[in-house]
Amino acid sequence: MRRTTSPVSLVLLGIGTFLLVLAAMLAWYVEPRAQRTPIDTDATTVFTGQGSYFDAKKVKTVDETKLTITRKVRGDVADSEKSGRAVWDVSTSVDTPGSLPASDPTDAFQWTVERWVTDRKTNTPVHCCGETPRFEGEAYLKFPFNVEKRSYRWWDSTLGATVPLEFRGTKKVQGYEGYRFTGEVAPAKTGTRQVPGVLVGGSGQVLAEEWYSNTGIELVVDRKTGRILYAAIGPRKTLRAPGAKSGEGEVVLLRSDRIAFTEETQKTQVDIAKADNRKLRLVGVTAPAGAGGLGLLLAVAGTVLVARGRPGNPSASPAAAPAPESSTR
Repeated sequence: MRRTTSPVSLVLLGIGTFLLVLAAMLAWYVEPRAQRTPIDTDATTVFTGQGSYFDAKKVKTVDETKLTITRKVRGDVADSEKSGRAVWDVSTSVDTPGSLPASDPTDAFQWTVERWVTDRKTNTPVHCCGETPRFEGEAYLKFPFNVEKRSYRWWDSTLGATVPLEFRGTKKVQGYEGYRFTGEVAPAKTGTRQVPGVLVGGSGQVLAEEWYSNTGIELVVDRKTGRILYAAIGPRKTLRAPGAKSGEGEVVLLRSDRIAFTEETQKTQVDIAKADNRKLRLVGVTAPAGAGGLGLLLAVAGTVLVARGRPGNPSASPAAAPAPESSTR
């Protein structure tokens, strides 16, 4: 008896093959392209800690006071879409108890505005789109995707150069584990400023030297997305008389042994990292595994049914030839 192919078997085989192809595309094509720095970011991170700062009104350094650093990052969506890069505008303010709360960031003890432009895939700097200042390195406001267990060149805006951060194992932030990196900045001259000589042990007006160091850089980073979950720094900014050595007529402008992310900022960063990881896992693992497993099952079932076929319709078989009529003489 002749067998025919069932339409159901062909449908199952087709759907199974489609799901297998879809699984491969999700894992090897879609998921890697989902790992792109966002262009519509709008985030605020806050650091706090105890330290010292120079009070211009009192003309002296005030010790053991609360210092707050607020960084606001907003993506320029229009320029990002036009250039194909991640264009972020960054505002950073350093506040003392006297300047908080401040409705205008220009009232802060220190305020800077920067424009960061990076490649959305590699996180490398791109020198375009009004970037300021020109920066280098490979880690800044975030690390590249799929962080590795190695040292990274981190850009320090105050220093105006990169700083090597060494991998130091793992650390949990709000119960969520990330990679820990540490580093420091040795004292370095970063500029000059004209000030009354009396401030640095001189007379008249002098072109004092600005010096900067950082003894406590610590970053904990999400391994998959490169998002910074925790950050701490130990900055020290001072003024020296021209040619003076450390400690000779030196005035402390800003100093803290440790200024770190607040608990609220840590929780926010961890929550965002978890959400981003879920999305990437869905596209790169869960969906491909589900599509691949179901596709394989359907493809096997369809193949078996095609191979077995189904019995032909007897009514469709050719009719038997009629027996010849007998004749009589």
